[in-house]
Amino acid sequence: MPRVCHVVENAALSPPSLLPVVVPAGTLRSHAMSLREWESLGTMSNPTQASTTIANIGVAMFTIADQDAAIAYYTQTLGWELRADVPFGDEGANRWVEVAPRGSTARLALNPAMGDWVPGGSAIGVETPDVEAEYARVQAIDDVKAGEMMGGDGPVPRMFSIEDPDGNHIWVVQSA
Repeated sequence: MPRVCHVVENAALSPPSLLPVVVPAGTLRSHAMSLREWESLGTMSNPTQASTTIANIGVAMFTIADQDAAIAYYTQTLGWELRADVPFGDEGANRWVEVAPRGSTARLALNPAMGDWVPGGSAIGVETPDVEAEYARVQAIDDVKAGEMMGGDGPVPRMFSIEDPDGNHIWVVQSA
């Protein structure tokens, strides 16, 4: 089916911008939203719901194959700090492990596979004031698999990814 590109005003962006929208030819009315309909969506919040008590994102979690190997990779290879390594669960049968970059208030929990959760496939973003310097630093480390530098156009910051030995990704992003 032929595709047609239509340009619509995106009122959710400040300032409003024009974004291309690709829809099958002849179906624009069924797929497009008027500016008034778009503005009526507001912030997409539901006023009938109670306000959340959540204040920030504090702990991200990666599923990994081996907690000791993951601790070594994040602390010895990447230079992060070990923030927690404590027993938990029934009779301390499990371990709660957290790592983080120095000075970070957010932490990364390194969890063994449980149930349907398997190692790999997760991603987090971290920020740096000098993404180019961090890219050069990690490229010089033998055991680090770094992706290509990307972004930097318009509002998209410069960034690259690091893939850990379990297949999880850390996106290193230039801070604003």
